[in-house]
Amino acid sequence: TEFIAPVAQDGGSGLYLLLKTAGNPADLGPRARDLLASMDPNLAIVSMTTLDEVRDRSLARQRFMLTLLGAFSIVGVLLAVGGVDGVMAQLARGRVREMGIRIALGAKAAEVQWLVVRHGLKLVGIGLVIGLIGAVLLSQSITALLFQVDPLDPLTFVVVPLLLVL
Repeated sequence: TEFIAPVAQDGGSGLYLLLKTAGNPADLGPRARDLLASMDPNLAIVSMTTLDEVRDRSLARQRFMLTLLGAFSIVGVLLAVGGVDGVMAQLARGRVREMGIRIALGAKAAEVQWLVVRHGLKLVGIGLVIGLIGAVLLSQSITALLFQVDPLDPLTFVVVPLLLVL
């Protein structure tokens, strides 16, 4: 399909020439300049870029925002894991005397460990429920930043909680 319009009637911001090549687009640049100069020496070629470069520039802001969001997400998950670990360590430290008495009375070490782990899993479960509800409610706010990804991606809503539980 071709569209031809007189330049005198369309005095916009300039003209664009798109060339399709099977080889390296950078190799085509000098030949395209020479060809246009032979047709009209008054034509000024301001810049030459590939469509890949145009696409990359147009997506740079979104790519930066998603990279930043990903970095903050990783930091958030690491902080959450560190927080769960810290709470569990504090919980175990606070029950050292109780655990010592239980072991002295004949409880097995695995039973005593399970007391701490069970209490920690309750806390993690409460946190996961609150976090998942918040994530579902806030997921629509990042829809504009996502491309071909569902804001309620099931894989994400399964993997991250499992990571936190582990």
